[in-house]
Amino acid sequence: MLTIQDVTVAFGQRILFKDVNLKFLPGNCYGLIGPNGAGKSTLLKVLAGEIEANKGTISVAPNERIALLQQDQFAFDAYPVLETVIMGHKQLHAVLQERDAIYAKPDFSEADGLRAADLEAELAELGGYEAEAEAGTLLSNLGLDESYHHVTMRELEGSQKVRVLLAQALFGSPDILLLDEPTNQLDLDSITWLEDFLFRFPNTVIVVSHDRHFLNDVCTHIADIDFNKIQLYVGNFDFWYQASQLAQQQRKGEEKRRTERIKELEQFVRRFSANASKSRQATSRRNLIEKLTVDELPVSSRRFPYIDFKPERPCGKVIVAVEDINVTLDGRLLLHNFNMTVNPGDKIALIGPNDLVKTVLFQILIGELEPDAGVVRWGNTITPAYFPKENSIYFDTDLNLVDWLRQYSPDDSDTFVRGYLGRMLFSGEEALKNTRVLSGGEKVRCMLARMMLSGANVLLLDEPTNHLDLEAITALNDGLINFPEVVLLAAHDYQLVETIANRIIEIAPGGVIDRRMKLEEYVQDTAVQELRDRYYQGHQHLRI
Repeated sequence: MLTIQDVTVAFGQRILFKDVNLKFLPGNCYGLIGPNGAGKSTLLKVLAGEIEANKGTISVAPNERIALLQQDQFAFDAYPVLETVIMGHKQLHAVLQERDAIYAKPDFSEADGLRAADLEAELAELGGYEAEAEAGTLLSNLGLDESYHHVTMRELEGSQKVRVLLAQALFGSPDILLLDEPTNQLDLDSITWLEDFLFRFPNTVIVVSHDRHFLNDVCTHIADIDFNKIQLYVGNFDFWYQASQLAQQQRKGEEKRRTERIKELEQFVRRFSANASKSRQATSRRNLIEKLTVDELPVSSRRFPYIDFKPERPCGKVIVAVEDINVTLDGRLLLHNFNMTVNPGDKIALIGPNDLVKTVLFQILIGELEPDAGVVRWGNTITPAYFPKENSIYFDTDLNLVDWLRQYSPDDSDTFVRGYLGRMLFSGEEALKNTRVLSGGEKVRCMLARMMLSGANVLLLDEPTNHLDLEAITALNDGLINFPEVVLLAAHDYQLVETIANRIIEIAPGGVIDRRMKLEEYVQDTAVQELRDRYYQGHQHLRI
């Protein structure tokens, strides 16, 4: 059990949360949510002992072990993959290291033998003899087979390192498991396996995630950081959302009643303050007004951008046709005789194990990259707008946000441009920020504003939810649902794909699967899964 007592965390004058009292119990999975900057990752580090709270205590039961999903992909570059996983259990790893050092001695003494016996007993108690097998199983379930187990971490790609660090956190069944964005860079099959793992996990889990489908599947409770406090709700993310909407309506109702009451009191004061016989009552009501005004409802830190894509004209009958595209990049064949015809009304999700393939396809569609062979034919009525996964080149300038967005606006007036920035939560002085100091989430919101101004009738989006908080993801989700024309989307957000896409195109190692159906139907369709088995034969570690 993990207990938080009177904990306050602040950075200078900025309070993240104050006087928090919570208990996290075994057998429960707690989803930690809140807007960007609310302190979710900070709280995990406080619970893990990496950051000290300004006030209060964090306590765990005796001998309980806490594991935190590490975010530094380079911290273990010098170590083999299998050892990196085992390092998740520091005590076990230390015992293994000491034992191996003793056995490696050329002059093995009697004292060494006694110490080795003690270490062997400790290893047995800690489950050390099964350590390599358990680590290997975790890695395999996360898509890294035996060929990766003994290479060093520096030899892996970024997405592979993320999987090793996740296996490290899960290793040895920690008593308290702290996971910060565990689904980042995971494919659908790996996420499904992780959901099942956490569902069966008997101990305490606290997880930060922007994946709403994942939170719904694994969480028994939601811990919401807002109003500088942490409120605990029983249930998954959808239950929290419904409860929070109800609470917000109640607060608005209370504020409305309070405002009406203040107006009544003010009228009384104005009417009778000069009347001697009524002056005492007027004074009483004036004092009551002050109390009602001072005791304001707390302001939520949660803000939703307004995302609305309006096409200037509807699509015609011809959208885009991709014919026999071949692409080789750095000696790797990415696309071979790829064909795709996009039809009116299509909202297509591009899925598959290789994110680079999808990015290259988007670049070819938009004209940023020429294929080795094949052609792309756009319809005459089509105006596409592209959201790239990598957007830093767009912000390599010293412009402020108003001038930056003005470049893409049909109306260059300050009022018009500021209106769009305001929709994306850049109001007042925020709209004059230099583009070089923007966070990842702020850059994404700017790019979405740019798309909104385009009037496009075909939207191409490559991982648009990266860096966004749940509020912005929800707003984007609603905006794409309401968009009446064509969408091509690559995203790892299950709920976004499920609610947007009516057609799935999977680019697998052995071929392309194209089905007009929702994602949930796609992953459950027997014929599709038989085809996937064939297309992934010999590449099972790449399956989505």
